[in-house]
Amino acid sequence: MQSRRRIYMDHHATTPVDRRVLEAMLPFFAEKFGNAASRHHPYGWEAADAVEQARTQVARLLNAQAREIIFTSGATEANNLALKGALEFYADRGNHIVTVATEHKSVLDVCAYLERTGKAAVTYLRVDRHGLVDPDDVRRALTPRTVLVSVMHANNEIGTIHELMEIARVVKAAGVLLHTDATQSVGKIAVDVESLGVDLLSLSGHKIYGPKGVGALYLRSQNRRVRLIPQIHGGGHERGLRSGTLNVPGIVGLGEACRIAGEERESEAQRVEALRDRLHEGLIRELDEVVLHGHPIRRLPGNLNVSFLDVDGESLLLALTDVAVSSGAACTSATLETSHVLRAIGVDEDTAQSSIRFGLGRFNTVDEVDYAVGRVVEEVKRLRALSPRYAARKRHKPPRP
Repeated sequence: MQSRRRIYMDHHATTPVDRRVLEAMLPFFAEKFGNAASRHHPYGWEAADAVEQARTQVARLLNAQAREIIFTSGATEANNLALKGALEFYADRGNHIVTVATEHKSVLDVCAYLERTGKAAVTYLRVDRHGLVDPDDVRRALTPRTVLVSVMHANNEIGTIHELMEIARVVKAAGVLLHTDATQSVGKIAVDVESLGVDLLSLSGHKIYGPKGVGALYLRSQNRRVRLIPQIHGGGHERGLRSGTLNVPGIVGLGEACRIAGEERESEAQRVEALRDRLHEGLIRELDEVVLHGHPIRRLPGNLNVSFLDVDGESLLLALTDVAVSSGAACTSATLETSHVLRAIGVDEDTAQSSIRFGLGRFNTVDEVDYAVGRVVEEVKRLRALSPRYAARKRHKPPRP
């Protein structure tokens, strides 16, 4: 029996490190191994220069200033620093946070912690059936005690892109800070902190073909300086906001990944979007009862989240051992709880349990898309042949005209 291929289509979970990024990183493991905080010899100077070059590269991708970039271990830490740090620094103004029901768990879990410990009151805004939050709902949620609004730029499950510029105008008019988790959007669509009007922005290296374990927080200093209370203490690194020896190889990798994204994002987005559309068209051409989740237009180029009715998503995943995708029915691999994002957009339990998220990326090809279509169609048909519910649906569904 001929062995099947292995195809990766889960780029929202993580991305492979681009070989150009790896090549930039390698010297900083053994040859240029200095501590960037060692200021009295060339080894430290070399590391510090590399860090500052990477800081500039990250800032350039965001249309920010280099001094506005704080390196972290990833977007989860950046989200924690943004929310907790702002709440503590501006405690004299209030303790109210506004966020959205479809946020990533690294925002929602922070909010839940702050509520549970009595440190904050949190308002969770609803979204429409496409996953968009209404800027007017943001306006209505603001109170004199609101310190921060946190709205992700693009959703990690359904790919919907929020109208951040409209939300920023509302938030700015009220004198409140706006944070966005841009982990999924940076490097894939245009992310300009000045155009978007955000005050804080989180990103992660491993979502943009950089290494795991490194990320950054953009902290506005232009026009309105944003201040935070640090959450990690011990050495005063990163302007005192994030202590700890800097991960120089990781930071160099993040910088190079941002440089590549800045040069190639537009052409890459067009190519990946065409692949996504080819995938979607192939699936709906061969299968009926395929439901698209998320906004049909305002979505990430590589995102396709669909439900195959009367098919258990986990069973389909187990069958697709040669095509790496993820289930939209679980928030994390550690729980079988139905996706909070799909619940928030009004998807019923059965439909949510039949969802699959495809995440296409830089190295996917037309041939891989066609192969994936064939494999998914094959397995969906096999599983539906075993489904009494699908058979009943077919019996009662009127024929197409």
